[in-house]
Amino acid sequence: MCNIKNHPSLSYRFINNVTGWVAFMIASITYILTAEPTASLWDCGEFITTSVGLQVGHPPGAPLFMIISRLFAIFAPSPETQAYMINIMSALCSGFTILFLFWTITHLAKKVVVKKDEDYTPGQLYAIMGAGLIGALCYTFSDTFWFSAVEGEVYAMSSLFTAVVFWAILKWENVAFQPYANRWLVFIAYMIGLSIGVHLLNLLVIPAIVFIYYFKKYETTKWGVIKAAAISCVILGAVLWGVIPYVIIIAGWFELLFVNSLGLPFNSGVAVYAVLLIGGLAYGIYYTLKHNHTVVNTILTCFVVMLIGYSSYAMVVIRSVSNPPIDENSPDNVFALLSYISRDQYGQEPLVYGPYYNAPVIDIEEGGPIYYQNEKTGKYDVVGYKTELKYDPRFCTVLPRMYSTARDPQAYIEWVGQPAGPMYSVDGQTRQKPTFGQNLKFMFRYQLGHMYLRYFMWNFSGRQNDIQGHGDPRYGNWITGIPFVDNILVGNQSVMPDTLKNDKANNKYFMLPFILGLLGMFYQYQRGQQGKKDFWVVMLLFFLTGIAIVLYLNQYPYQPRERDYAYAGSFYAFAIWVGFGVLYLWEILRKKMEPRNAAIAVTAVCLLAVPVNMAAQNWDDHDRSGRYAVIAHAKNYLSTCAPNAILFTYGDNDTFPLWYAQEVEGFRRDVRIVNLSLLAGDWYIDQMKRKAYESPGVPISFTKDEYHAGVRDFVAIEERTEKPFSIAEVMDFVAQDGAEYKTRRYQGEPLNYIPTRNLYLPVDKEKVLANGTVQPEDADEIVDKVEIKLTGNSLNKSQLMVLDILATNNWERPVYFGIGMGQDSYMGFDKYFQLEGAGYRVVPIKTDEKNAYYEFGRINSNVLYDNLMNKFIWGNIKDPQVNIDHFHDNTIAVMKYRNTFLRLAQKLVEEAVKETVMLKDSVVNEIIDSSKMQEAVKVLDKSLEEIPLYQVPADNFLLYYIPIYYTAGENEKANDLAWALAMDNAQTLRYIQAQSTNRRKMLERDEQNSMYILRMLMDWARSSGEDAFAQEIQSMVENTLTGKPVTSNRINKNFPMNSKMNKR
Repeated sequence: MCNIKNHPSLSYRFINNVTGWVAFMIASITYILTAEPTASLWDCGEFITTSVGLQVGHPPGAPLFMIISRLFAIFAPSPETQAYMINIMSALCSGFTILFLFWTITHLAKKVVVKKDEDYTPGQLYAIMGAGLIGALCYTFSDTFWFSAVEGEVYAMSSLFTAVVFWAILKWENVAFQPYANRWLVFIAYMIGLSIGVHLLNLLVIPAIVFIYYFKKYETTKWGVIKAAAISCVILGAVLWGVIPYVIIIAGWFELLFVNSLGLPFNSGVAVYAVLLIGGLAYGIYYTLKHNHTVVNTILTCFVVMLIGYSSYAMVVIRSVSNPPIDENSPDNVFALLSYISRDQYGQEPLVYGPYYNAPVIDIEEGGPIYYQNEKTGKYDVVGYKTELKYDPRFCTVLPRMYSTARDPQAYIEWVGQPAGPMYSVDGQTRQKPTFGQNLKFMFRYQLGHMYLRYFMWNFSGRQNDIQGHGDPRYGNWITGIPFVDNILVGNQSVMPDTLKNDKANNKYFMLPFILGLLGMFYQYQRGQQGKKDFWVVMLLFFLTGIAIVLYLNQYPYQPRERDYAYAGSFYAFAIWVGFGVLYLWEILRKKMEPRNAAIAVTAVCLLAVPVNMAAQNWDDHDRSGRYAVIAHAKNYLSTCAPNAILFTYGDNDTFPLWYAQEVEGFRRDVRIVNLSLLAGDWYIDQMKRKAYESPGVPISFTKDEYHAGVRDFVAIEERTEKPFSIAEVMDFVAQDGAEYKTRRYQGEPLNYIPTRNLYLPVDKEKVLANGTVQPEDADEIVDKVEIKLTGNSLNKSQLMVLDILATNNWERPVYFGIGMGQDSYMGFDKYFQLEGAGYRVVPIKTDEKNAYYEFGRINSNVLYDNLMNKFIWGNIKDPQVNIDHFHDNTIAVMKYRNTFLRLAQKLVEEAVKETVMLKDSVVNEIIDSSKMQEAVKVLDKSLEEIPLYQVPADNFLLYYIPIYYTAGENEKANDLAWALAMDNAQTLRYIQAQSTNRRKMLERDEQNSMYILRMLMDWARSSGEDAFAQEIQSMVENTLTGKPVTSNRINKNFPMNSKMNKR
């Protein structure tokens, strides 16, 4: 029934629809207003780029997402706004998610509020609408969902599919015994099939669907529930590990039969298989329909529509065949597609049984074959086999949680302590394994506590800040906003340094959403048999999209980023209970006042206490509307490079934004980006050798037969001679296939090897001067050859290709290494680097001296000054209204902007100052070029103007700005910067010293560092004649540490630490 008592003109359905659309409008407007105008960090740049050009992104792909994103991008008025249009798509998907969440809450609510066949009272109507509105808006303004709603990533669209599927099964429930009710099941199957082309998270709704079906169709019994649970697991497993891979695996069987056995052309087997599959399914549907086999017909129809949805992956193959500039893993045949969808390159985590992190490897077993499509022979060649490491069973366990050798053992020890299990002899040495108790402790403390509960409470209790934490009490924890509770959880928050206290992501909900959700759980469960059934359905959704994912992902410590986005479905389920919490309060209040007024009062109070407060707290740190930092970083990387350059990068954040800048905005397409983590793939080498836009192919001497999969994946290094060889000679040696060019020192097939560690790259002095590799004023410093010494026992294919590119290039094109890469990636060429901005150029000038381990190469002050001061852009970082979150701070740190400004300023000072030795010990700096000194000051001023302290926290590089200011006579600037750093470090000391003994021990290194910095600041001030200022710092530190007010009237005019726009 949809009638409302005493209001015949009103309809529940109409009011429910209108209120739902109001929730949609609130959410959509919020997300559109706060959407990022360009690409974001991590995968967003890649997703936007591959969507605009319908290219092939990283495994397992998201073809449906890219197709729909491309549709939105078409309507962009300019190339620069295509990213914004795709971000708007995410905003609208998120708005529709809120719409379906609202309708889900009201559907479940009316089942426990209104008795069957009764009209709605106004009080019941208002209460149900209030519950839906509060629950939906709570999720609207929740931290995790809002974050994904304003960027071009798959999670917003994936959440929409989850919401639609869960809503659809409730719609089926309404009409389950009516004719044609099964069409809802067919629709659900189609949505699930489509969702595979976005993200697999939506599949976790399947068990909840099975239980709703069971509760509606059958009498509930203990064995019935067990059977329903078993069937739901079977269906989920059948889709995840059956339909998705085996549709392609079987196609591979046909392909091998028709191509390798029958000698037919490539893809003939796939074509025959597709015809048989389509024909067989069509006949099956026809037969079951004709003979009235309703259940089988429904199952077949669901399978067919799921395959239709899944068929979006055809786009991946079609686009890969056309060889687009971005074609990751090149899935242009059935075997490559299977590897792509199966995410083979990422490996598998052990779930049921496996090793501890310190388990010794005892064997390597071969798995399935790896096929290579040989265009010359027209066959699929077996070029290798998948391998599986076998570990010492003494160090293995069921449910392995501490398994990863990708992290230092200390990463696990920090969470559970030193291994405390039995001790065994391994290769003559004693090794102790962890206990199973420690294994479980890690699961509960880190995986469930740190990597799930922390995220959950971010969304429903409060968040300390957005700095990624790894157990540190200062960073990334959940809080409540209730002082005595927070003091117990993470220490006294009132003595936190101002830089952390004023963090825009310091959000406090006072646990109100969490408490309301708990009340809602209790309310739904105790609302009779129907309430209990629906409670367990929502609980199943909550568990499977939360804790079950935690157990499946089996994450190791020190993840590269926060992973809260993976659990958005779990937070969605809890938001349903937040809505039910409103009903709980209404039930209490309606006993004391008129039900309609009670509903209005409860809704109004909860609206202000939960979603309005969450919106107010979260707006400033989720508003990305003015942020252009990512595209600025990307353009700075590319602007660093000379024309027609080759730029080596490594990770996501130094590659994907550059792809976006080139592919979408058309910026610096002459620069060729070569990602070292992809360069080990033969498919990527193929792409590098092809011309792309204005960039010729990368010079690589190896042919496809010499680098395809399974060939020269690793090359051994053997010191058979100390004589140095040119890299070109060594590459020619490695390219040979004769037995005399291979070593049998290692287990398995013979390996190609390099007979020496000492390599060199010859230098043509006239060429490097003529093409601008070296400036004329540096001609005397050119070396005859660039010499490197290889380390380790082998080179992987990526390293081999780097050497080959440098040798084959032979100084023709400029070559750069990205500034944010690890030293291992530089392969010894770092001694020949020239820092030119966001990259190091390889030049034939050797630089042996280093002031610090993280500083590489020489500096040409003219080139670097022009790039930093004239060419670089800064993406509105200095605008205090723009939120520069932790990962942007981290990107700025990785790109070493402040250090680059510092090194340029130091170089200019070096050119401006002459050291004059006076008497015995003292040294006096005499300024011989005041213009250079003024340029040095401008450089530091530019750094602190574009990357201000109130936006990006201070780091150690800023310390060394101070003596340069003093040397230049800019004492006021030096004092202002020193004061800002002194305040921050004094407050850090105050915070650390207020902690418990255990927490203080954890922060001991930071405590010592802050004390050292404060001493250094006072020493610099005194040595520059600023004794009064040094005393002022000392007094401030003493007052800060003793809790006394800081009495200084100093106003930091130049470098304020806080902005009036920051959250108070």
